[in-house]
Amino acid sequence: MPGLTERLLYRVAKRWIAGYSLEDAIRVAHDSNDRQLRVILNRLGEHTPDQKLIQGYTEEYLKLLDRMQTEKINGTISLKPSQIGLAASPALYEGNLLRIIERAETYDEFVWIDMENSPYTTATLKAYREILPSHRQLGVCLQANMKRTETDLKDLISGGGIIRLVKGAYPESAELAYKKRSEVDANYLKLMTLLFEGGGRFAIGTHDARLIDKARNLAKDRKRDFEFQLLKGIRDDIKPALIEEGYRVSEYIPYGPEWYNYSKRRMRERKRNILLLLRSITG
Repeated sequence: MPGLTERLLYRVAKRWIAGYSLEDAIRVAHDSNDRQLRVILNRLGEHTPDQKLIQGYTEEYLKLLDRMQTEKINGTISLKPSQIGLAASPALYEGNLLRIIERAETYDEFVWIDMENSPYTTATLKAYREILPSHRQLGVCLQANMKRTETDLKDLISGGGIIRLVKGAYPESAELAYKKRSEVDANYLKLMTLLFEGGGRFAIGTHDARLIDKARNLAKDRKRDFEFQLLKGIRDDIKPALIEEGYRVSEYIPYGPEWYNYSKRRMRERKRNILLLLRSITG
């Protein structure tokens, strides 16, 4: 039986997660589609070396792709490398990732790869570069708080990579990451400008109104294949306006029993998300 703290947190967390099950995810995805939002569904879970869990997560994504096709959901999936094998071995991860990509390709669907904390960055990008030439419907997330990201972004752009740019939610050392919000924001703007100047297809993943406005301004002069991506339940005030202006907007919708640790991390690492969430609830 969940404790009181967990039950109370679940009431709050329901704003940004679909619920416990795949059925919850499909139901919420339909609701988002009804509001003209594309969806990006993510089965929660990460950092597992357990072979049984890894295969279970992989099978869940295959099932999720099948259901999205059957239910005619407008959207795709996003997965975490350490969830489907990278915490055990790169070879296991790549094998499972290819299974998922190949299933998605039978439906002409896209797959996003989330970026995790720094121990996984190099291996995640190495696998992405190796797989991309043969599987073009594949994108990867980069984090603006990381000092290495400008180099990674330029390298991926030159190779035709498809990038989702986010600020970054994992705690990292000052050696590896910018710690001040002003530094992260400045780097995000710099990287976003690089995408608008030279990127192919990309996604702007931020809830920051100032950066969203900067993206709007950059888009006026540059016709680029990009979309805005925002979390379920956060900045619901701005999503309809972006759609009305003609932008593609996707809602990132996580689900699964692992919602508790995910939600605690969201609140611990990005307190600003709580302010945005409260604004969505009370606005």
